[in-house]
Amino acid sequence: MVHSMTAFARRDLKTKWGNLCWELRSLNQRYLETYIRLPEQFRNLEPIIREQLRGRLTRGKIECILYFTFNTDQYELSEFVLNKNLVNELIKNANWIKKISGEGEINPLELLKWPGVISYQEKNFDFINMYLLKELEFVLDDFILNRESEGIILMNMIKQRLNTIFDLIQSIRYQMPDILKWQKDRLQKKLEEAKIQIDSNRLEQEFVILTQRIDVSEELDRLDAHVKETYNIFKKKEAVGRRLDFMMQEFNREANTLASKSINSQITNAAIELKVLIEQMREQIQNIE
Repeated sequence: MVHSMTAFARRDLKTKWGNLCWELRSLNQRYLETYIRLPEQFRNLEPIIREQLRGRLTRGKIECILYFTFNTDQYELSEFVLNKNLVNELIKNANWIKKISGEGEINPLELLKWPGVISYQEKNFDFINMYLLKELEFVLDDFILNRESEGIILMNMIKQRLNTIFDLIQSIRYQMPDILKWQKDRLQKKLEEAKIQIDSNRLEQEFVILTQRIDVSEELDRLDAHVKETYNIFKKKEAVGRRLDFMMQEFNREANTLASKSINSQITNAAIELKVLIEQMREQIQNIE
């Protein structure tokens, strides 16, 4: 399955608690790197979200952002908690002091200022947390679909170049008999011009040695096999970026050997075009998961 490593997805929602927005974006990266940005109230979700991303993505620099604005008119982030036992003790002691001293009044507002009488307890966010994680799954679905759509475009671009490489291989094969004949005639002409006498058997031996040195049939066979293997890689269900990257190294190796054996401008031009096509594929593969 071909997925691009560059993608973006966003999901905006309005709830009774407030407005939320999930954003996912990614760039190409050799390994998987996750960067998660959450409001302070939801920082405890970071390890869960990280595992959620790692469970469905294998490569790329992933940025996951949650924007959340609470609707304080409908939902309070915290509530007052009154320590009634402490208030009773304070009143009891205040009445005793008033009885002993014979003066003073108990002011309820002053009691509320006493340390420990009033505390603030944050509401339980468990239900909101579950809702947020569920919504992240939806935006992750969209994100992966976007990656897949972009991946199909990349795959088609690479296949176009594979087809051109296949045509190049066939063209070189078709030209090789003429090239070898040309090389044989060229060798014989040079010997004649130099007025070097050589028997036909020796001439044939020299030509066989030359043919072996410039023969590119093995390189063409391997290039042909690499084209077929690359097509097979596209059919795999797992991430294929690393396999494709390895195939480009194999393509380059054969292209370099082909160039080193070049004996005329036709082979040289074919080798150069081949290296250009391989580089174009390699650049696209850098974006594939």
